[in-house]
Parts: sequence; structure tokens; C-alpha cells
Amino acid sequence: MVRKPTSKEPARKPNMREAILAAAEELFATNGFNAVSVRDIAQAAGANPGSVTYHFKTKDGLLLEIYRRHCGPMNLRRSELLEAAKRVRDLQDRLEAIVRAYVVPAFTSGSDLAGGGARFSRLRAVMSAEGNEVARRIIAQTFDDTSHAFIDAIHDSLPHIPRTDIVWRSHFLLGALYYSLVTPERVTRLARGETDGGDAAIAIEQLVQATVASLQARAVDQAEPAPKRAASIKT
Repeated sequence: MVRKPTSKEPARKPNMREAILAAAEELFATNGFNAVSVRDIAQAAGANPGSVTYHFKTKDGLLLEIYRRHCGPMNLRRSELLEAAKRVRDLQDRLEAIVRAYVVPAFTSGSDLAGGGARFSRLRAVMSAEGNEVARRIIAQTFDDTSHAFIDAIHDSLPHIPRTDIVWRSHFLLGALYYSLVTPERVTRLARGETDGGDAAIAIEQLVQATVASLQARAVDQAEPAPKRAASIKT
């Protein structure tokens, strides 16, 4: 059964397109893409199914518009910060600035529409985990160009690290970013209240420093061989 949004809303909204987008985002973030129907979205928005198809043609088109409205501003801000970071002369400082350029926009938007917000972060995590082909295509269309730009910039700063290693470590950053945005209370609980998982400034700094250290780690194919076990002495 699809769970409906918990917020209490009027039966109909004056801006039906916005109401449909908000309802769809909440339902997709809560239930995933596959489990939600156009009828579910229409009912949650106080609309009729024809309104959904009128504004967005299909459920796929609705998901694409959700990604566009959030990620367009976020990707733009990331690109601006990345260009500034690439001009930093010191390689260590440049690497940190590049990572910070990727992390900060996910936390510091003033509203959900600027790319941040726990609900959209939860939706992204659910879409990634669900493995839906439509979602995979939309994610690739929305993020791949920006991701390649960051990976290339990191590789320029760490030319001795194979690009494939950088891809893996950037992938780990994305997972950490999702988890930090969606479940900050877990950090607070495990730290026994000594730090606040919801403090964006702390979360950004921890993510940046951990990622920089990860990126600078020895390349996998350069790892030292495990020490041989000493032969047992026969008596």
C-alpha cells in the first residue's frame, strides 16, 4: 500500500502543477517510483489523473521535472565553485576546494528547490537503490556531466592515482553524502550527544576531510603486499 504524504493540505491547490510536483516528490521519496501510480499522485495533490498527464505527460516526465528543478541550481552552483577551486595553485588546497565545491551545495540551499532538503535527498537515495531503468536514465542525464567534471579535476590534482580509483572514491562520497543528509540523527545517537548530526557545518567539514584523505590514499594496484606468515618452527 502506498503511504500518503503526512502533511495536511487543502483538497485543491491554486497552483495545480506545483501541488502535483510536491505530492509526487513526497510519494516517490517515501514509496519509491515503481509503487506509486499517477492516480496516487493525483489523489495526494487534490487533482484528477488527467491533470498529471496534462502537465507532465507521463510519470517519467514528472520524475524528470523533479530532478531538473532541484538539480539544475545545485549543478550550476557546483560548477561555479569548481571553476574557482581549479584556480587554486597549491595542489593540496586545490583538492580540498574541489571536494568542498561538490559537498557544500547539497547542504546550503535555502529551499528544496535549490537542490537541498532531506526529502529530495531521500528521494535520490531511494531512486538509486530501487534500480529502476527510468530513474537510472534520469540520474545519468542529470548528474553525469557534472560528475565527470569533478572526477577529471580531482585526477588533475592527483595524477598518480588512477582515474578508476578516483571514480570509486567519488562513489563512496556520494553514498556518505546521501546518508549524512537523510539520517543525521544516527550520528547524534552514536556520538551519545557529543556532536550534532544535523549541524551542516560539522557534516560538511567531516565529509570534506574524510574524502580528501580517501582520495589521497595509496592506489589499489600500488598497495603493499600482505606480509608473509612466518613459517612455524618444527621441533
